[in-house]
Amino acid sequence: MTKRIKISIDKAEAAQRIKRIYPVLKEAYPNATIALKFVNPLELLIATILSAQCTDKRVNMVTKDLFKKYKSPADWIETDVEEIQNDIRSTGFYRNKAINIKGACEKIVEDFNGKVPATMEELLTLPGVGRKTANCVLGDAFGIPGITCDTHVIRLSRRLALSDNKDPVKLEFDLAEIVPKRNWTKFSHLIITHGRTFCMARKPNCPDCPIAKYCPAANKPGLW
Repeated sequence: MTKRIKISIDKAEAAQRIKRIYPVLKEAYPNATIALKFVNPLELLIATILSAQCTDKRVNMVTKDLFKKYKSPADWIETDVEEIQNDIRSTGFYRNKAINIKGACEKIVEDFNGKVPATMEELLTLPGVGRKTANCVLGDAFGIPGITCDTHVIRLSRRLALSDNKDPVKLEFDLAEIVPKRNWTKFSHLIITHGRTFCMARKPNCPDCPIAKYCPAANKPGLW
């Protein structure tokens, strides 16, 4: 077994590394964006809740018909939770997800006049919504910069020596210090896309990676 080597993190160097890799990733993935399909903030909120422990591909398969049935918070509120569970069963953890979706819609109606709120503080009051979901909704539904720390962002941040935090909230705050705020949302999409394309968990394709020369872990299995 290869012994893993700890990479030391220097914030100033990490900030410079981001300056170098960001334009390269933008050129490599000019169309990088969120994979979840939606047409309004409510749909993105629901899709993001469903995406927990589920692939975006599966969520999109489910929401294709789901969003034809549920068009407003009221539609979710007026439906029995058991029916919602059956509608979302294939996304996994459907019992808790159904309860959270229904609860979130109830709060949206009661506290926010039926509209998905557009601030981190307000989004976090909704059942089933943590900072990852809130940042996703803010960035992609409202155009408000947000860093979405999913498994790809966590993995690549460590390999690129941007942060050694595995906790997504702590990592978000680390990245917020070194990534220009205007780029937060796009940075998330670029890193996620790169993680799916080259920097996979088990066998990253370092030889063909466009940012390998900037990556401390490139071609070094002990640093994966």
